[in-house]
Amino acid sequence: MNASKISARNVNVFYGQKQAISDVSLDFDSDVVTALIGPSGCGKSTFLRTLNRMNDTIANARVEGRIALDGEDIYAAEMDVVQLRARVGMVFQKPNPFPKSIFENVAYGPRIHGLASGSAQLADIVERSLKRAGLWDEVKDRLSDSGTALSGGQQQRLCIARAIAVDPEVILMDEPCSALDPIATARIEELIHELKGRYAIVIVTHNMQQAARVSQRTAFFHLGSLVEYGTTSDIFTNPRQERTKDYITGRYG
Repeated sequence: MNASKISARNVNVFYGQKQAISDVSLDFDSDVVTALIGPSGCGKSTFLRTLNRMNDTIANARVEGRIALDGEDIYAAEMDVVQLRARVGMVFQKPNPFPKSIFENVAYGPRIHGLASGSAQLADIVERSLKRAGLWDEVKDRLSDSGTALSGGQQQRLCIARAIAVDPEVILMDEPCSALDPIATARIEELIHELKGRYAIVIVTHNMQQAARVSQRTAFFHLGSLVEYGTTSDIFTNPRQERTKDYITGRYG
């Protein structure tokens, strides 16, 4: 059996004096979609942000424990954070395209990381990324239009294209559909299915039906702790913990 793509051990996260995550250990594999579920404020997004050091951008945040990408400690002093975030891409809750053209939104990462040897190769990367994100047919004739002029669902797929353009190994998604209508949500869910197997995907979602549809493994968080982790079918049909059962059946949360 292959080692996990990302391995988190005894992770604690503090914002100043407040502890947001308590002693969480989880593994994420390359060919699996893992859903993080739980009530609002339970630490799902905070934990997700530890996986590519996004918490570094918060002044009073402190992370303890070990998180390894392919066995390498991502919090080690010698870790190049820019490179880490290329390998572990992130798609946020609210679509956040750059105020640039559709083409430049996708080309930006490969250009700064030196992934293209010329304009033809860069154009190929942009086309391939937009195709993988299921957006190419909708935008191929208007690549010079602003990314911010697209619909919300298209903007989110553009952000996914931007994330995969730098050839990441992991994609983190923080409630990627919460700002979208049902049709756009269904398109993003289809896209997650299509991307599975190419990347380790970790998705935070409040929508338990969505977790059941898109993931193979589910981790249930409550009050900053990991309560239960297992196959999605087991978590939803045969949870071991009473708190998991109460949340799944809608008794709280």
